[in-house]
Amino acid sequence: MRPTIKFEENLGQFKELILYISQKCANDQKFDTLKLSKLLFFSDFLAYGNFGRPITGFEYVKMEKGPAPKRIREVKAQMETERTLGLQKLPLREWKRPVNLRDPDLSQFSAAEISLVDNLIDALKETESDLVSALTHDWLCWKLTPLGQTIPYEMVFLSHEEPTPADIERGKAVARELNLIEQPVA
Repeated sequence: MRPTIKFEENLGQFKELILYISQKCANDQKFDTLKLSKLLFFSDFLAYGNFGRPITGFEYVKMEKGPAPKRIREVKAQMETERTLGLQKLPLREWKRPVNLRDPDLSQFSAAEISLVDNLIDALKETESDLVSALTHDWLCWKLTPLGQTIPYEMVFLSHEEPTPADIERGKAVARELNLIEQPVA
């Protein structure tokens, strides 16, 4: 499945979001790079679902451990070179711990975006990264995307629940607005 909507990646915003999440999770003993990837995914996809646009516009791919930003390794390496992010080896842990080495620049984010990210961090604090990863496996956008492929943002609207009559009518109205179905003849 190919994405039908592609957003321009905002690398600066992506890096600042990594720093912000790392800073906010500094006291979370369960925070590591796996959990960071899932928090980035939730942030971008829920922002798209709520605001009509993701925070960073980065592509996410389906991996065995859940969605991950397509260029996360490259960006983390850049940030290490820039000395803005450190990756701390943890004893008895597979994943490293991201550590912000400077304060994030929050001027690139709206209050609503920061609030969304804060709510996600609060909801998942002290949750093992493997459990956070397992939570992503319940999302239909992850289930329906082939392994290694980009997860389309618009799939965030898929649900396991039956649509209500109001949902169906709203869908038809949107489809008419977008000229996806014929307009009723008066």
